Formats: sequence, C-alpha cells, structure tokens
Amino acid sequence: MTQTEFFNALKAIGYPVVYSHFSTDPAPPYLVYVFAYSDDMMADNLNYLGINNFQVELYTTKKDLAAEKLVKDKLKELELPYTQTEAWIEDDKLFQNIFEIQLIGE
Repeated sequence: MTQTEFFNALKAIGYPVVYSHFSTDPAPPYLVYVFAYSDDMMADNLNYLGINNFQVELYTTKKDLAAEKLVKDKLKELELPYTQTEAWIEDDKLFQNIFEIQLIGE
C-alpha cells in the first residue's frame, strides 16, 4: 500500500485528515498522520524491503469510543496491525489516540 492509498483510506473514515499538521486545526474529531521511522529489511548490503512506520493520531474533545472504533475498523479492513496509545493534551483540551502502523513495500 502506498502512502497516497493510505491517505485516501483514512479520508474514507469521514473526518478531516492531513499529513503532519493542519494550518488551522479543524473542529475535532480529526486525524493527522506522520512518518515515524523506517525499519527496512536488509540483505546483501541493500534495503531489500521497505517498512515505513506511521502514526495515525485521532484528536477528540472527549473519550470517543465510536471515533476510535471507526479508525480501528478501517485499519482492520486494510489488514494493518496496529498498537494504540492515548494521552490527554492539557493545553489543547484534547484526547490524542495514536495508532502505530507499518506500511510494507513502499
């Protein structure tokens, strides 16, 4: 799956979505995704298989199980295993749910 295909799949959830950051934040809930790091498989001193790790960040004003489920369901539909962490951002008064995923082969 390419990063463009991944972006389009996230847009299908129905929330505003952007890579890295919005110039002005939309009303929550919204999604931001960012490249975190690569973990490529290597063989014969070459990067044999690209493995790019991304974070999908869901921002909500309250604990929103329905919004989290939409993201989880989309990742499952795409057959992308994920891990999830959550934080409260006091300054912004937002919950941040981070879903870490890998895009293989790009």
